[in-house]
Amino acid sequence: MSSRIGNDSPTRYFDRPGGRNTAAVLDAVARRASDLSINKVLVATCSGKTAFAARKKLDSDVNIIAVTHVTGFSRPDHQELSTENRRKLEKAGVTVLTCQHAFGGVGRGVRTRLATYQVDEIMAYTLRIFGQGTKVAVEISLMAADAGLVRTDEDIISIGGTETGADTALLVRPANSARFFDLKVKEIICKPAAF
Repeated sequence: MSSRIGNDSPTRYFDRPGGRNTAAVLDAVARRASDLSINKVLVATCSGKTAFAARKKLDSDVNIIAVTHVTGFSRPDHQELSTENRRKLEKAGVTVLTCQHAFGGVGRGVRTRLATYQVDEIMAYTLRIFGQGTKVAVEISLMAADAGLVRTDEDIISIGGTETGADTALLVRPANSARFFDLKVKEIICKPAAF
């Protein structure tokens, strides 16, 4: 299935990265999802705050998938998304995905123990030349495809950010991580110009 993409799809650029852009990102995503009849939107979230905001902003027929940090990201055995917020998101119809990061699983363990970078982290650093939010949006697209929550033959919108909140949204044709180079960033809906 192909989205109706045209030359009249403007990209919005923010002066600075970070959560101050969340409302504007969600406004842009709501417009673009409506324009293109996109029914799946991925939202990177740690506490659930950005996913709750997306649920309020996006049409009820849009399936929102909240992608969290992996358990143990900040410290062993700790999940940043509280059990209470996970339940609230699920009750609101938001699917919550917690799984290994596509660009930071075993490779990060090798780096921290042996002080050598692996291909996955090199890819992450390369994507960061477009901003942290772009790296996150691409990464969660891979994670959701690997979990079977998005198809690799349909376009989705993926929202990422820098530190907290959202500052980037991409129209993506997802791929499974083992087929990374099949992933296509079809549009940059918005992103920071300075980061």
